[in-house]
Amino acid sequence: MADTPIVLVDGSSYLYRAFHALPPLTTSGGQPTGAVKGVLNMLKRLLKDYPDSPMAVVFDAPGKTFRDDLYAEYKAQRPPMPDDLRAQVEPLHDCVRALGLPLLCVEGVEADDVIGTLARHAAEAGRDAVISTGDKDMAQLVNGHITLVNTMKDETLDTAGVEQKFGLPPSLIIDFLALMGDKVDNIPGVPGVGEKTALGLLQGMEGGLETIYADLEKVKTLGFRGAKTLPKKLEENREQAFLSYELATIKTDCDLPVGLDDLNIARPDREALLALYRRLEFKNWLAELLEGDDEGVDDVAGGTATPEASDAEEAGGSGTRRDVVITEQAVLDEWLARLADSEAFCFDLETTSLSYMEADIVGVGLALEPGEAAYIPLAHDYLDAPEQLDRQAVLEALAPLWADAGKAKIGQNLKYDISVLARHGYEVAGALHDTMLESYVLDSTATRHDMDSLALKYLGEKTVSFEEIAGKGAKQLTFNQVALEQAAPYACEDVDITLRLHRELRPRVDGQGRLAEVLDNIERPLVQVLSRMERNGVALDPERLHEQSRELDERIRELEQRAHELAGREFNLGSPKQLGEILFEEQKIPVIKKTPKGAPSTAEAVLEELALEYPLPKVIMEHRGFSKLRSTYTDKLPKLVDPSTGRLHTSYHQAVTATGRLSSSDPNLQNIPIRTEQGRRIRQAFVARPGYRLVAADYSQIELRIMAHLSGDKGLLDAFAEGRDIHAATAAEVFGVALDKVSGEQRRSAKAINFGLIYGMSAWGLGRQLHIERNQAQIYIDRYFDRYPGVARYMERIRAQAAEDGYVETVFGRRLHLPEIHSQNRNRRQGAERTAINAPMQGTAADIIKRAMIDVDDWLAEDDIDAIMVMQVHDELVFEVAESEVDTFIEQVKARMQSAAELDVSLTVEAESGANWDEAH
Repeated sequence: MADTPIVLVDGSSYLYRAFHALPPLTTSGGQPTGAVKGVLNMLKRLLKDYPDSPMAVVFDAPGKTFRDDLYAEYKAQRPPMPDDLRAQVEPLHDCVRALGLPLLCVEGVEADDVIGTLARHAAEAGRDAVISTGDKDMAQLVNGHITLVNTMKDETLDTAGVEQKFGLPPSLIIDFLALMGDKVDNIPGVPGVGEKTALGLLQGMEGGLETIYADLEKVKTLGFRGAKTLPKKLEENREQAFLSYELATIKTDCDLPVGLDDLNIARPDREALLALYRRLEFKNWLAELLEGDDEGVDDVAGGTATPEASDAEEAGGSGTRRDVVITEQAVLDEWLARLADSEAFCFDLETTSLSYMEADIVGVGLALEPGEAAYIPLAHDYLDAPEQLDRQAVLEALAPLWADAGKAKIGQNLKYDISVLARHGYEVAGALHDTMLESYVLDSTATRHDMDSLALKYLGEKTVSFEEIAGKGAKQLTFNQVALEQAAPYACEDVDITLRLHRELRPRVDGQGRLAEVLDNIERPLVQVLSRMERNGVALDPERLHEQSRELDERIRELEQRAHELAGREFNLGSPKQLGEILFEEQKIPVIKKTPKGAPSTAEAVLEELALEYPLPKVIMEHRGFSKLRSTYTDKLPKLVDPSTGRLHTSYHQAVTATGRLSSSDPNLQNIPIRTEQGRRIRQAFVARPGYRLVAADYSQIELRIMAHLSGDKGLLDAFAEGRDIHAATAAEVFGVALDKVSGEQRRSAKAINFGLIYGMSAWGLGRQLHIERNQAQIYIDRYFDRYPGVARYMERIRAQAAEDGYVETVFGRRLHLPEIHSQNRNRRQGAERTAINAPMQGTAADIIKRAMIDVDDWLAEDDIDAIMVMQVHDELVFEVAESEVDTFIEQVKARMQSAAELDVSLTVEAESGANWDEAH
């Protein structure tokens, strides 16, 4: 349409700005994608703002331009394109083309020149042109027909806008750039003339370079500082100034392979976009595209929504899925017979709750082959719900199949289904193939391993979410209230997708190193162990916690009053704004760090540092600590006790942490403090039932032992072999004293060094922790590496290996991918290097305790010993053991845990018993 503006996008400008301004993103395989996503977001914004406009996205072509011929040093100081950015250029170009947008790269000129030429052609034809850029040089092009937009800053500049922003009209922007030069492009300008001087010259002389050089004497009369000496500088650099003018001038008469009529947007290539979004793992856009609802597709073409995908497309190319809703006994019998003949089947329970402790079984999904799925509704009880088979009878009929150890079971997050069935009295046996764990073992750094995310990532399919069939928020239906017409396809899709994911993921696991061993020997067997441990739960003494809450409440009030006294007035201790005003404005405490918005930070790390010198931050830190203990533990834990068992049942998660460690929630048992009196009191509320005691078995210094094994350092190996106190031994080496002369303070410092260095701590970090100068901390670090050179060699070796492979491995073959290991950003790269050093130790420790849990669980199942596993916290296992068997149990559990791995140093387990967790530790 002739009355719509032509939109010209400075792709090169946006590519660089997106790369440097936005958080880095990478795919699970390490492909950087942040800049691509940033530019595409900007393009989608422009497409929405200018829906009917012709458009071109212009990038710099590789190779030299005419400016290099004018000035050999042009852009000579600009560093080469970072590898992380270079890797994104081609995918971005592919995405732009797939969106149907004309993409231009013209040799011999820059993107600015191509845009300038097209904008001039548009203006001469009486049409408006909008240049989308973040580059100030483009302001020289602005006139009555040409405007600039910057989507990153939401800024639009017309002629008046340019003058307001730069203090000059567009006609003087080139002169402005010529005078002050441009460090980025290495345009020399006039030495000694900066932005303010250039502005003063152009405004004072009321003209550009020609006007200035025509009357250099007049320059002396201008009122700004240095004007009197400026004519000499200008005269000496006359040639350079005009060269800079030529370099800064955007060429508007380029010989282009396209004209304005060639800038119409084509219909997007849906298949190409699907492939690109899958490869780049743009899950939200992929989901929108699969739904036929992507703004960047149909709206670009100016058309209507894409018709619904065919059945074959919905099945991801596997053909039409045939759903069977089983409400008749004859059909059930047919499926039971097929299941009985199978070696493996996929199943999924549809329930009323995400908590296995509260979940009621509403139906069962089944699948044997991709493209065919069945749903057995059992308890849909909405008004007019159809007649369904008897739930108890169906579950009893399925029970032998679930319990058949010869049949493999396939599912997504099988621990939940196993726990629900166990609560209803049904056992699940046999090999367990969990797609969540298969994805996790493939790449533990991926943020999500849920079925919907995996379907998008590996199958390129958008699944129906629970919210789509049940609603959201307070009005959300439970599954038994969902109409069967919606519930059945949803349930069938779950098992069909899960089965297809297993067939996609398992070969990938098998094809990568020793990942299959990690999956088969550690993660899969652990599912049953965790299910049992969760269902066992742990006894809790609520009254102890109620009493502690009362005491904490009193102490919190005292601290609040003390804080008000120190501040000289009342304020809300939970308000960062009020706290900042008092600390930094009223009490004049130095600002250590600022928030992204520029306000002084009152974050915990800041207050912790200030608390070393100032009383009010110290009180605030105490207040926060006690408040967190009360809200997170002493008030909350009693409410989480299950009334049906009288015990606390946490949930353990296998597929959350990057290193392989377990995490827990509702409640999170991993963060209960152990080094403070109040934290130990919380542990005292974890008790054993009458006639039993708690036994806590804890690996001693396991990560340091793993470091000794991985590094092969003789000093560390000898210290452990001889049973020396490793922290005292390190203190003796670092501080140069005899082992029997090591003080408590020296041992504590050595402990910080031992653990700090395996976590990649810098001299600055160690100095901060030990409250010493950075130089002194560096001396300690240097001495440590002098005494333990094998550790230094290991760290150097693992950094190099990580850079070459893009991942590191545990002793057992678990991989941790490091997408930032080649980042051009120094902080990110160094962070990845620290992870490379530590992850093999943390991951191996995680593998060891998981192996121990599997072995101990097998032993408890086979032996007569009266004991159950009730908790796992970091490197510690907690058991509830009959009082009469405690001594025997401790001896055997230590032996089993210590034999969970064969390292060059022996593993040591410390185990004690007590009436409560604190006593047992």
